[in-house]
Amino acid sequence: MVEGMDNRAEVREFLISRRAHVAPEQVGLPTGSNRRVKGLRRSEVATLAGLSVEYYTRLERGAISGASPQVLESIARALNLDDAERAHLFDLAHAASPIARPPRRRNSKSYVPHQSLQWALDAVTAGPAFVRNGRMDLLAVNPLARAFYMDCYDMPGQAPNIARFTFLDQRAYEFYPDWDAFAEVTVSILRTEAGRDPHNKELHDLIGELSTRSEEFRTRWGAHNVRHHGTGFKTFNHPVVGEMTLAFEGLEMAAEPGLTLTIYAAEPGSPSAERLQLLASWAASEYGVQPASEKTRTDG
Repeated sequence: MVEGMDNRAEVREFLISRRAHVAPEQVGLPTGSNRRVKGLRRSEVATLAGLSVEYYTRLERGAISGASPQVLESIARALNLDDAERAHLFDLAHAASPIARPPRRRNSKSYVPHQSLQWALDAVTAGPAFVRNGRMDLLAVNPLARAFYMDCYDMPGQAPNIARFTFLDQRAYEFYPDWDAFAEVTVSILRTEAGRDPHNKELHDLIGELSTRSEEFRTRWGAHNVRHHGTGFKTFNHPVVGEMTLAFEGLEMAAEPGLTLTIYAAEPGSPSAERLQLLASWAASEYGVQPASEKTRTDG
C-alpha cells in the first residue's frame, strides 16, 4: 500500500527525465562524441538556467524546498518544459514547502454531488457529461455518461474508475481503439495529480495497485510524463453502438477544486451523432431514462 509520495525522489526523477529529453543541439550546444548521458549534462542545465552547478545539483537531488519562482522559471526554460511540465515542477516545489497546505480533494467515497450539479449534468442530453477527480473516479454522471461508461460500472467490488478500467479490464482494449494513447493520457493525468497532491492516500493506493498489477502502467509511470488534458477528439468503440469519434471539453470546477467536468459531443449529423442517439435510446430501455429526441417530441 502506498502511503505517500517521496517528494525528493519525485523531484530528482522528474528533472533527470526532462534533462534526458533535451538534445544539446536544441539549446545551441555542440553534440560532441564523448557524451555519457542522454540529453543535457547537469552542468549544461545549470549554465542555461544561470545557476551554479552546485546549486542545480542540490535541486536535482530533491532539495527544492525554498527555490524561488524565478529559479523554477529559469529551470523550466533551460529544460524546454511545456506548460504542463512547468506547472508540475511548481507543484513539486510547493509540496516540498514545510508550510504547504494540502489541497482539498474529493474522493469517491465521501463525495455527494449537489442537487444543482446533478440537474446541470442531466440537462446535457446530447452527449455524455460527467465529473471526475484527479484519481479518475467517476463522481457524478448524466444518464448518457452512465451508459457510455457502462463497463466502468461493471467492475465487481470497485467504484467506477477510468484508470482502473483502462489498465485492469480487458474490455478496455476494445473500448479504446487506440489503447496506447489512452493509457499514456491516463498515466499523465495521475502523475499530474500526484504532483499536486502528494499525500493523497486514496490516490497513492490506486497508483500502488496499478503498479503491482499492470506492467503496462508500471512502464509508463516511470516515464514521469505529465499533461494538461482539456480539449480534443477521441475515438471509442462502444460495446452497444460501435465506433464513435467525439469531441471533448474538460472544465475545472471553480466551486470544487480538483474536480473536472467533462462533456463529450459528436459532430452534428455525423454517424457518431446517430450512434449517440442510439445509445440514448438504449439507456432509456436499460435504465428507464427518456432519450433527448423523445423528450423533445413529448414536450413540444
